[in-house]
Amino acid sequence: MMSGGLDSALAAKVLMEQGVEVVALCFSSPFFGCDDARKVSASLGIELLEIDFTERILEILRSPKHGFGRNLNPCIDCHSAMISEALGIMEENQAGFVATGEVLGERPMSQNRRSLDIVAAASGRPELVLRPLSARLLEPTLPELKGWVDRDKLLGIRGRSRKTQLELAESWRLEWYKSPAGGCLLTDPGYATRLGRLMREMPGFDREDVRLLGLGRHFWVEDCLVVIGRNRRENGELAAAALPTDILLKERSNPGPLALVRTRPRGSAPSSQAMEEAAKLLGRYGKEKRPLAPEELMRWDPRQGEP
Repeated sequence: MMSGGLDSALAAKVLMEQGVEVVALCFSSPFFGCDDARKVSASLGIELLEIDFTERILEILRSPKHGFGRNLNPCIDCHSAMISEALGIMEENQAGFVATGEVLGERPMSQNRRSLDIVAAASGRPELVLRPLSARLLEPTLPELKGWVDRDKLLGIRGRSRKTQLELAESWRLEWYKSPAGGCLLTDPGYATRLGRLMREMPGFDREDVRLLGLGRHFWVEDCLVVIGRNRRENGELAAAALPTDILLKERSNPGPLALVRTRPRGSAPSSQAMEEAAKLLGRYGKEKRPLAPEELMRWDPRQGEP
């Protein structure tokens, strides 16, 4: 499994050094993508399979069996689901086992010994889940017992320091890998705050609602989410993200921010108070920095071109 981070890149390289044919597998969603995995896979010269994980992670977010981490990151349930799906893809492609870049003790919630065991067991085939970077500290897996990989050439890394990994990356002259850091938006406090509010206000949230979380300034007014673009790029992205049931508003007489109004339930008419508040917000962040009245706004049709 390939995230594009340092650990997953090294896990692949450890296996390749033993002559194991490696196919990278990356899961993507609004919270994490495959851009880095593409770069690493290209650098290593290995095939990459990309899997849309959006619906599964949204399902997990609604009710994570093992709870959340520091923010809204359901890491144990997320990793379990990924490995389970990876094992299915493994069988479809007649591969031998699944390997991950997990390191024992590197992350307090998801990579302690108990969590690693839970994740492997939840997959249904724990004997086929190999962690090359910490394998010598864990129970032997079937690939090791069968001799498909040499356990003595696997690693025994433990803890949060990345010193060993960085030294290995330098010695193998890895051309590209993401610098050590969390790559999932669910671990970001600001993003998690927005997502938490969305989950409370719209319990039936879907990928289209989540798509808005990384855009603009967010305001909740009665049963409406109002998102104000911060610049021309975000105006364009808001227009692209708008659903047919959304309302797009802009100032009638001046160029400036675009506002997207999404009602709950979708397609219902926003209240007059919500429209008045949207007008005030647009004015506050517009050219004249003053509250606007609803009659000073116009509805914007994305087919009209750039807002």
